[in-house]
Amino acid sequence: MLVQKHFESDRFIPDKKHDACGLFGVMNTKGEKFGGSMAINAIKNMKVRGSGLGGGFAIYGLYPEYKEYYALHIMYQNKNLDAKRRVEAFLKEHFYVVYDEEIPTNPDVALFFPPIVWRYYVAPQKKSEDQAIPDDEYVVTRVMYLNTNVDDAYVFSSGKDVGVFKGVGFPEEIADYFMLDKLYQGHIWTVHSRFPTNTPGWWGGAHPFNILDWTVVHNGEISSYGTNRRYLEMHNYYCTLHTDTEVLAYAVDLLMRRQSLPIEIVSKIFAPPMWDVIEKMNENDKELFTALRMTYAPLLMNGPFTVIIAHHNEMIGLTDRIRLRPITAGAKGDFVFLSSEEASIRAVCPDLEMAWTPPGGEPVVVRMNSQDHLLSVKNSI
Repeated sequence: MLVQKHFESDRFIPDKKHDACGLFGVMNTKGEKFGGSMAINAIKNMKVRGSGLGGGFAIYGLYPEYKEYYALHIMYQNKNLDAKRRVEAFLKEHFYVVYDEEIPTNPDVALFFPPIVWRYYVAPQKKSEDQAIPDDEYVVTRVMYLNTNVDDAYVFSSGKDVGVFKGVGFPEEIADYFMLDKLYQGHIWTVHSRFPTNTPGWWGGAHPFNILDWTVVHNGEISSYGTNRRYLEMHNYYCTLHTDTEVLAYAVDLLMRRQSLPIEIVSKIFAPPMWDVIEKMNENDKELFTALRMTYAPLLMNGPFTVIIAHHNEMIGLTDRIRLRPITAGAKGDFVFLSSEEASIRAVCPDLEMAWTPPGGEPVVVRMNSQDHLLSVKNSI
């Protein structure tokens, strides 16, 4: 009888529910820079969420000496030197390249089939017919051209004073490979540990995804990817990195940069209320949400998801409307944290002043030189 009880006890102990990928972001709201140890140690605390098939970091404020230039991080798959020559000829024609170098890596860290990874600090070199084009739009167009026309070359980071570092491996291995904690400091760090389920694990498909100053890390599945992608192609964004998350980065750029929509509206495009909920709203809200759903129907992000979106002055956490993927927020002093698990926040900041779980579909918005994260707490209680 004792043996039987012991067997049943072991049999029905539930496995840890990890809900796939791990996300973590930390921001100093005063803009003070710090190293990568918090981000690295927090994501190590969630190692069960990754499979070693992708990890990566986004760092803001790491290139102060070149902060006025676009920092293009480009990977050359298969160490394709012909692709590198083609890209550099294109850059010479369309940009002023003020400095370029191979991104430093640690030769003692062995990763799966690493590409050549180079960075170029550039400024637009516009011809007369391009003068009316804003610099950001000029850069996006050229990034899309390179990613769709040069085999084995991928621009995976293209903003000012921001850098993405990613690859195939656990995120702490990626951090060691690029020597992130030794070489860089920033005022925002986001990190992703990948557990791919229906897309390949490869260097370009690791997170974060970036365009200009926007970066996105994502846990979940965008089942509306085909519809989202076709809509974005109508606006000259082209998905080449073989994973559903790429549409989120481009949709954020389209809505928040090109169309100047605030995240409070963008969140209702990505995760809108159900139609029966809209029907019960007051007339003003009903009109607004009906217009959003009809105008931006192809950018509804269907499926379970949690994202951390960042740019220089803002870090945003958002889940799908019924919170099928977890996110937790925390704060202490000038630091605000977003994570898949509260445990990872407490691993690097054990004496949090506050921790909370945001409602589904409601963004947590952390802005530079503000106390907006405190408002988020009050609004979610």
